[in-house]
Amino acid sequence: MRGLFLFFAFCCPLSALDLRLPTANDALLKGGGPDYFQHVDRNFEGEKTTPWEGGQFGFWRDPRRISSGIAYARFHEGLDVKPLQRDAAGNPLDEVHSMLPGEVVYVTASAGQSNYGNYIVIKHDWGEGPFFSLYAHLKTACVAAGTQVTAGQVIARMGFTGSGIDQRRAHVHVELNVMLSTEFDLWHSTGFNTPNHHGIYNGMNLLGLDLQALYLAHAKNPALSVAEWMRSSEAWIEITVPGSAKMELLKRHPWLRESSAASAASWQIRCTRWGLPICIKPCSQAVSGPIVSWLKTDPMPNYYATRGLISNNGKITVEGMRFIQLMAGL
Repeated sequence: MRGLFLFFAFCCPLSALDLRLPTANDALLKGGGPDYFQHVDRNFEGEKTTPWEGGQFGFWRDPRRISSGIAYARFHEGLDVKPLQRDAAGNPLDEVHSMLPGEVVYVTASAGQSNYGNYIVIKHDWGEGPFFSLYAHLKTACVAAGTQVTAGQVIARMGFTGSGIDQRRAHVHVELNVMLSTEFDLWHSTGFNTPNHHGIYNGMNLLGLDLQALYLAHAKNPALSVAEWMRSSEAWIEITVPGSAKMELLKRHPWLRESSAASAASWQIRCTRWGLPICIKPCSQAVSGPIVSWLKTDPMPNYYATRGLISNNGKITVEGMRFIQLMAGL
């Protein structure tokens, strides 16, 4: 497995990861969670609170009381970075920077067309395949699609556009993603009656890495390989899909492939608990459709533990099946 990764790394020499924070707020790297993350408004069991933890990446939102304690029903795919500066009227003044060098591939035409409000997507490739950073709830953008940007370059001004965001909770929501499919428009048209205004740069087609953990890991090791870091993530779900799946992810990120076998009757996709593929292995056993071939045992109900991809009885849910069809190209 490691030998295969080293083969790809040798053939495609990696560039150093010039990873920057998205604003001047550096409290994340100093252990200052409350100073870095914008809070969420929570009303749980009659108690209203404003926990900063809700601004983190991961399972931090919409608590539910279960027999073993509390489960969080809503997954947050990015980081909500609070402003350092506001004007006399309370509006944020912080500039937003590109976290990596790359090319701007998308800038929204209208804040009203997405829950993200005004957002920007930038494509990056440092030798491990394309990744896509996203910056949301912006007041204004100062770049256009096609612009080449450097790490740390100003691309926008922080704002509070998008649904559910007010001036009090102004922040920039940032993600670092892999793209699931270049055929997203077709997938979207078969399951939604509403128009897709954003093409392949729709947030549903961009699946987030744990950006919070990546920043902290990169601070410790600036020579970090994101591919190796991703492959070392905790596996939670294994889905086996038919060998006829298009598997675009393997073409963009060949290091995901665990074996060099020439053909596959099926593909075993190991994922994190939110569905991010971290290893894909060809298998000789044929399947007629996607199945759960392995699932981590955990006290948390499967549905909450996997953002609704897997049911509590260990089967793929309807929304999980839609996600797998997009990810695998079925």
